[in-house]
Amino acid sequence: MKNLIIIIGSLIIAFGFNCFLVPHGILSSGISGIAILLGIITPFDTGLLNFVLNLPLLILGYFKLGKKITINTLICVISLSLFLYFIPAESITDNILLSSIFGGIISGLGVGMILKYSGTSGGLDIIAIIVSRSSNISVGLLLTGMNGIIVLISGAVFNWEIALYTLLAIYLSGKMVDTIYTNHEKLTMQIVTTQGELIRQELMQSIYRGITITDGYGGFTQEKKQILMTVVTRYETMQIKQIVRKHDEKAFINIFETVEVVGEFARN
Repeated sequence: MKNLIIIIGSLIIAFGFNCFLVPHGILSSGISGIAILLGIITPFDTGLLNFVLNLPLLILGYFKLGKKITINTLICVISLSLFLYFIPAESITDNILLSSIFGGIISGLGVGMILKYSGTSGGLDIIAIIVSRSSNISVGLLLTGMNGIIVLISGAVFNWEIALYTLLAIYLSGKMVDTIYTNHEKLTMQIVTTQGELIRQELMQSIYRGITITDGYGGFTQEKKQILMTVVTRYETMQIKQIVRKHDEKAFINIFETVEVVGEFARN
């Protein structure tokens, strides 16, 4: 199922590139943007260039992100390269502003889907995830920042008007990535329950997070309770709620956003 979604995401990215960005000379983000640039100014195919340029970063991803993400990334890179090769680079609209907007949003949608299901589209995505895991900076913001170099290249090779359209497309793509891929968001969960030890044991076995436990009692019933507090990512909350409800259907769960985490926090 995940592999199918990664392939669909790759198809969406290629559609955004070849039907909106490439025909107008607008670049995308990351290595694929460089591949588009080289494909425009050289006789080499964009899909082939995308695959060749991604190989060194795939090796980096294997050592830094693990085998699973690297395999999913390889599936994406191969799929994206093939889709870029077979989908004709013909614009759907002659309006360059509309092409920048929809090309950026559509390609960001594809990248976000792939990131959400434990893959990357290769290139700078790999670097962005590695940096994001050691900081509180979102993947989308990192991609937008790193892609400033592509805007400069676009302006130098074509013209600065195209560079501004490229910047617009990259910005919208990054915002769409952050809308879909929210793994960088931290949430604090407070669980008030009478089954604290059972819940603690299963959480420690299932969720690799630290838990702080304090004793309390109900204001109305005076019943003794345990209060479990932990900081997690957004994607872990559903699993935690299921574990809590399994042991205590009447447990009170309070979830709120965490602005910043200082101290040890597992990001894998």
